[in-house]
Amino acid sequence: MTRGVELRGRRAYPQAAMAEPFYMDAEIRPNRSLSERGFIVLIAVVTLANCASAAVFVAMGATFVPIFLGIDLLAVIAAFLASFHAAKRVERVQVTARDVRVTSETPKASRLIWESPTAATRVHVERDEGRTIGLKLALSDRELPVAVALSPPERAEFAKALQRAIWQAKRERA
Repeated sequence: MTRGVELRGRRAYPQAAMAEPFYMDAEIRPNRSLSERGFIVLIAVVTLANCASAAVFVAMGATFVPIFLGIDLLAVIAAFLASFHAAKRVERVQVTARDVRVTSETPKASRLIWESPTAATRVHVERDEGRTIGLKLALSDRELPVAVALSPPERAEFAKALQRAIWQAKRERA
């Protein structure tokens, strides 16, 4: 589908008790801001620039400036490490004839954040000037934003696939 979404065709739940076919099994992964090699190159460039700046300021007698430049470097490293950690989080959307499930998965755990009967689940697509700016699953008075990590064109494509999967699942139950 797109680089941020991996769709799988109809297959059975791993649990024997829920041996229904999937109409959608999508993994939504955030796009990484940099590769590990790019991160190392960026940190090397920032370090070199900070060292050159620190040398100039120390020569002018500003002895505390290198400390602030070091703090700046640590802040950049911390921001990228937080970004890399967030990129490991996966949102999984599954549609069967019985239910729609959304789970949040990390390398350490998986947590169910939405479950609703397929027959009663609606998909709300928010558009602004032809762009898909939001996508929500809805049931009665509950709503859950999904596919937040995707760009507007990817979100629009995902919305169509999700609506099609729910429609096909509802059609099977009829």
